[in-house]
Amino acid sequence: MTRILMFPLVLLTGLGTAATAQDADMSFFITSENPGQGADLGGLEGADAHCTALAEAVGVTGRTWAAYLSSSAEDARDRIGTGPWVNAQGVTVAADVDELHSEANDLGKETSLSETGAVINGRGDEPNRHDILTGSTADGRLAGKACSDWTSSGEGSAMVGHHDRIGGGDAPTSWNAAHASRGCSLPDLQGTGGDGLFYCFAVN
Repeated sequence: MTRILMFPLVLLTGLGTAATAQDADMSFFITSENPGQGADLGGLEGADAHCTALAEAVGVTGRTWAAYLSSSAEDARDRIGTGPWVNAQGVTVAADVDELHSEANDLGKETSLSETGAVINGRGDEPNRHDILTGSTADGRLAGKACSDWTSSGEGSAMVGHHDRIGGGDAPTSWNAAHASRGCSLPDLQGTGGDGLFYCFAVN
């Protein structure tokens, strides 16, 4: 008697593929991770390069990316182009620079997504990651707290915003100027409810 052995057919789909942004027109995101040195981002150049690497890792290429960070040489609002800016879900978060720095923007926990389209932990989540590095005032200019122009992971501090628009500080609902960090190291940034993340905008 011949015995026929039946083997189940296993379909392997999507294994080993990189995460991709849900919208190829993405022009705004929060970094999903810190480069590894707290607020020492390698200056503005290093921060911009990190934005570019994260965007390209999810398939968004051909764009010039700038970190929303103010320094003694340049204000954040002047670095990011003219807009409009769209998140990984295709939602327009601001039409232009003026709207971005007004109450008319559509920034918040559900729209200020990472490059993969993921929601970033906010206040009440574990761990809290809502402190986003900016070094900026509410209108996007240098706040005077930028961790030695983003080259220090030790002494100093940097202005941060709350991407979820809630929390403590002088301006808890501000996305870019809520309060100063307690230091520039990654542990210090994490200690005040952050993770050394920052906003990235496509200039073109």
